[in-house]
Amino acid sequence: MDKMLDSPWFLRFTALFLAILLFYNVQVELGKSTISSGRDEVEVIRNVPVEVYYDNENLIVTGVPEMVDITVEGPVNIVQTTKLLKDFTLYVDLRSFLMGEHEVRIQHENISEKLRVRIDPAKINVHVEEKITETFRVEPEFNERSLAEGYHITSMDVEPSTVEITAAKSVIEAIGFVKATVSTDAGVSESFEQNAKIRVLDRDLNKLDVDMASDSVKVKVAIEENKKEVPIVLEEKGTPPAGVTITSITPEIDKITLFGPRRILSDIENFPVEVDVSKIDKSGTIEVKLKKPNDLFKLSTTKLKLNVEVSTEENSEELEGETSPEVATIQIEGVPITVTGLDAKFKSTFIDPENGSVALTVKATSDIIGNLKTADFSASIDASAIDEEGEVISPLLVKGPTQTEWTLAKEEATIKIELA
Repeated sequence: MDKMLDSPWFLRFTALFLAILLFYNVQVELGKSTISSGRDEVEVIRNVPVEVYYDNENLIVTGVPEMVDITVEGPVNIVQTTKLLKDFTLYVDLRSFLMGEHEVRIQHENISEKLRVRIDPAKINVHVEEKITETFRVEPEFNERSLAEGYHITSMDVEPSTVEITAAKSVIEAIGFVKATVSTDAGVSESFEQNAKIRVLDRDLNKLDVDMASDSVKVKVAIEENKKEVPIVLEEKGTPPAGVTITSITPEIDKITLFGPRRILSDIENFPVEVDVSKIDKSGTIEVKLKKPNDLFKLSTTKLKLNVEVSTEENSEELEGETSPEVATIQIEGVPITVTGLDAKFKSTFIDPENGSVALTVKATSDIIGNLKTADFSASIDASAIDEEGEVISPLLVKGPTQTEWTLAKEEATIKIELA
């Protein structure tokens, strides 16, 4: 055995055998590679855009997907080149189609004929509709919870107030609201203006896809403090000094404006002012300080001047023996009732009294009553606190000449409030 291993011919034959074995293995691997390179390859190209050809001046098309997937199968080099370059086009040609529903096939161009192509989806349902442009009014929208306490919105104006919307006929018919929503931080107490985006919604508040001439408007929001003007009612307190009789106390102003929460103001019909008559001993002008209720923010004035007339025992003695003028009563008919303070966006109609006037029974001395006429009296309703439509019952406020007393045939009037 040792002689054989040491023989040079044995080593030569062994080397030759190993070389033949290696050559055979290489040929087998090359054969396998050749067979593999001859097989087709399959690739999926995803999110390929789809173009649509149609009369876009007069029509609108819906139902065409923006992107689809395409599968190509064929020789490896062509498949890989197609996937890499993506120099082909997928399209739907609707130029010869009439309006209505259609099932169409997505087509392709500039793809090698050596490739087999599958598009997912291959067919789609499209809707061809007439393109319509209409003008809609823009409604401003603002969350009143953003207002500071004690303030309210008096008006909201939009510039421009309308917008042109272009869409398919079915979409135009589905439009329920065109809104411009204003958003601010909380605690707003001053009027402001803001550019707001326009939103087009259907009746279920779903956003609609439309084209607009402009997608924003300027919204002007007017804000004021909550206020209400009410009559002043004097309430005498205490007892006049001995020998003094209070004949009249008349305020220089008969109304005052209150500022505060709307829920508080709505319940206030008048403003009582206490007058301490125990300190009044002569005629003249006195001044009283007004006390602000805790629920209100402020008053239009903090002081009130009163004109006081008194009579004393001395004056009574001087007048003793004089005959008092005779007191008489007269009926004043048809005093017109005016509605004051009503927001300009509303209008009012009288329900009761239907003719919008009231009758008064007036009492005065005979020398005064003979000269009285309807024009000497005025009746009014304070509508400054009214902020919504509906029927409202309100007390009547009457003004007339001094030194007269009167009673109303009706203490209240009913009016109907509607948008102007």
